[in-house]
Amino acid sequence: MTDPHVPDPTQESLWRPLRLLQASMDDDIARLYAAKRIDGLKPSYVMELLRLHAHGPMTITELAESVGRTHSALSQKVAAMRAAGWVRTVAGDDARSKKVTLTRKARDVAGRLAAEWRATEAAIAEVEAEIPYPLSRVVTDIEQALARKSFHDRIAEKLAEDPGWS
Repeated sequence: MTDPHVPDPTQESLWRPLRLLQASMDDDIARLYAAKRIDGLKPSYVMELLRLHAHGPMTITELAESVGRTHSALSQKVAAMRAAGWVRTVAGDDARSKKVTLTRKARDVAGRLAAEWRATEAAIAEVEAEIPYPLSRVVTDIEQALARKSFHDRIAEKLAEDPGWS
C-alpha cells in the first residue's frame, strides 16, 4: 500500500522533456521507415549499421569504440540487431573473436539509411537555426561545465546534504 503523504520525487524532472522530445523525433523517423517498408528497423540501430557499411566488419569492441558506447551496451544492441536480421556475427581473425557484419537485408537499405541520416541532420540544423540557443551549443556548454566539476561530484555534494541518503 502506498503512503499518500510520501512525495514522489519522479514527478519532477528537468530533462524528461528532452528524452520525450528525442523519442518523438525517433518515432517520426520510424514512420519514414515504415512508409518505405523498412520493417523492424529502430532508429537507434542506424549509426551502427552505417558505420559497418562504411568500414566493413568489426568486432563488438571496435564497433563500440567507433560509436562511443560501452562493450556491454553494444553487445546487447548487436544481439537485438542480429535477432531483427540486420547483422550477423562471423569468425574473427582468431578463434576467440567474432566480427559483426551486415546482412543482405541491411546492405540493401544502407543507401536509404544514409539518405535519411543526411536528411535528419539537415532537419536538425534547420530547427537549430530557428531557435535562439541551439541544443548543440547547450551540449558543448554542459560538457564544459562538467569538465569544471563532474556530474558525479555535483550529485555527491547534494547527497551529502540530504538526510535521506545517509
